Amino acid sequence: MRHALDVARRGWGTTDPNPMVGAVIVEEGEIVAEGWHEKAGEPHAEINALRTLIRNPRGGATMYVTLEPCSTHGHTPPCTAALIAAGIARVVAGMVDPNPAHAGRGFDQLRAAGIEVVTGVLADDCADLNLIFNHWIASGRPLFAAKSGVTLDGKVATRTGESKWITGEHARADGHRWRRYFPAIAVGAGTIRSDNPRLTARAEETEWCPWRFVFDGLLRTVADQAMPAVYTDEFRERTIVVTTSHGGMGYVRKLNSLGVKTWVLPSTSPRVNFADFRQRCAAEGITGVFFEGGAQLFSELLQARELDYLFTYQAPVLFADDKAKSILHGLRTESLGSAIRLEHVRHERHGDDTLTRGFVRYPEKMLIDEAVFTRPLYGE
Repeated sequence: MRHALDVARRGWGTTDPNPMVGAVIVEEGEIVAEGWHEKAGEPHAEINALRTLIRNPRGGATMYVTLEPCSTHGHTPPCTAALIAAGIARVVAGMVDPNPAHAGRGFDQLRAAGIEVVTGVLADDCADLNLIFNHWIASGRPLFAAKSGVTLDGKVATRTGESKWITGEHARADGHRWRRYFPAIAVGAGTIRSDNPRLTARAEETEWCPWRFVFDGLLRTVADQAMPAVYTDEFRERTIVVTTSHGGMGYVRKLNSLGVKTWVLPSTSPRVNFADFRQRCAAEGITGVFFEGGAQLFSELLQARELDYLFTYQAPVLFADDKAKSILHGLRTESLGSAIRLEHVRHERHGDDTLTRGFVRYPEKMLIDEAVFTRPLYGE
């Protein structure tokens, strides 16, 4: 199953909105074929593994697969029918299909055909493989995740604003790997104005561009004399500026003339309503958004209870300065019981840095520091 997980990761970032899946065929204790799902609309992992084998599996063959084989006809025929027809004797699966309408049906069909079924092998690892897909299928909502690089005392910049680079190159490379995983990246206007990032996923000599969201309720990034790279580069048609009517339709038309898309969402203030943004993402089929800054944008997501998942890369660095910039603010946490916690936590080492990631779980009651709403928008 660990090998099947490694095989599944060959589809990293290319299967959306489908899950990554890996399948391995074993005969007499030896791996004889493997396959993975490469792209939505193309054959599933089980089919690719059977095709790689070329011949029919020998008697007693086992297939290890990271996700329950599909049992319905979608863009491709059901994998359960193919496994039955091929004569697979045993199926070992990692995770049950997260779709309540399908969960367990594939296993039932296999058992009814006389195939031995074993489930739950490395189930947590198999679930972790498809954070976005599982969330999308179970809730119908895109997964909103935030990523930050911080010091041991939770700072993202010195009091003078210096932030490059708190974490090392291994952590930054892993951040680009997660950029490739998510179909969209989001930042605030402050990040655009201070860093002018490309917001692409870069690995070795390749560059891939997801959807790039810029939160700018007043369209100050358009008013600047120098236009940001995300509005002028070769990927500008992949840029979407999320704004409000307070930004001015003249700036909206200017962006559109450059080929940049705009989402003007209803709001009584220059702050974008994250619930409306999530609803628009769902309508457009955008299953996950990777928020990369700044601190104000992260904090407002948290205050609105709209952040689902958190990635924090922590460097062995201390500022020990009350005036250094913190990653999160805006809440009045008066007891441990009212603290926000992470669940299904994973820890990873990347060079000298440590990544902690997990699902955000909110307390029943959160107290908001109302003074936060007098601060500038989105990381400025």
